[in-house]
Amino acid sequence: MSEIAESIRQRVRERAGNRCEYCLSHQAYVMGRLQIDHIQPIVKGGSDNIENLCLACALCNQYKWTKTHGIDPATGQQTALFHPRQHIWSEHFTWRVEGEEIGGLTACGRATVSALSLNNELARVVRRNWIRAGWHPPE
Repeated sequence: MSEIAESIRQRVRERAGNRCEYCLSHQAYVMGRLQIDHIQPIVKGGSDNIENLCLACALCNQYKWTKTHGIDPATGQQTALFHPRQHIWSEHFTWRVEGEEIGGLTACGRATVSALSLNNELARVVRRNWIRAGWHPPE
């Protein structure tokens, strides 16, 4: 794997609107730079092609790591995780509890919420405070 050029990193950031493409956290609200994630991990045959790259917060990237599939808690079936280049966020997820939690609308959404632990306690506390500040949920 080669180092991803800064020009490509900038294009990924712009395409994502400076938001994590999994939990929608904005760069302005997280401590630390949002990371470039390989949707299909290099170790599973992915590439540095811009269509395989997305923007992710450290927390989502930590949970995703090399995962491409997860278990849908509603059915117990293995399913592909949310793919930011192929899926539309609002078709797979919704905001619950006034924006504090992400709800999965589809098997893909539910498996992603579970696999990436999108509603872990830290994320919920931070979102709760963003709501109080009027920064969240995103439109």
